[in-house]
Amino acid sequence: MKLPVIVATVVGAGLVLLSWSQTWFELLIEASTTGGTGEPIDVTGSVASPALAALGLAGLALVAALAIAGPGIRVVLGVLEVLLGGCVLLAAVLSLADPIASVSPAVTDATGVAGAAPTAELVASVSATVWPVLAIVGGALLVLAGIAILVTGTRWPASSRRYSDSRMAADDAAATPVERPASDRAIDDWDGLSRGDDPTDETTERHDDR
Repeated sequence: MKLPVIVATVVGAGLVLLSWSQTWFELLIEASTTGGTGEPIDVTGSVASPALAALGLAGLALVAALAIAGPGIRVVLGVLEVLLGGCVLLAAVLSLADPIASVSPAVTDATGVAGAAPTAELVASVSATVWPVLAIVGGALLVLAGIAILVTGTRWPASSRRYSDSRMAADDAAATPVERPASDRAIDDWDGLSRGDDPTDETTERHDDR
């Protein structure tokens, strides 16, 4: 269950960040106000719902934490992910529910008029794209992944770091030279005497070691 949850978190956070960078609304301002032809203005998610950038990055940060967290920390991360996804859903739904307020900064940039009521009067029409809906899908994935962590996170397999530590300890033990028993050394000395070697000669000992 660990891998599907992590994948869902990555996909959800990725959708949030991607949608934040895309066009959410096509705004049409009264032509008489701007003196132009009334061509539509693209309003991106960074204008309509700027908080999504931080929320998406926080979702990606959770992925790294989940990969190494223990059972207790996973529960905390699950709660955080549910809250994170809920904030994404709230931000996207509020933007869709009141598109005129969402495009107000774009109206101000185009006309120089500020304030909720004055900018609303200058809006001829606003049409939404599919990207706010995809942001909602991303937020829903984060919520579902957080719930899955709360339900199954304590039963996830432990990190492979413990196995790596054990393997390193075994390698260190294998690399440590083991002193030979005194009886084995005595037999070697006796064999050396039989060959005419002097056991007190360090040069001979080094040659035998090689």
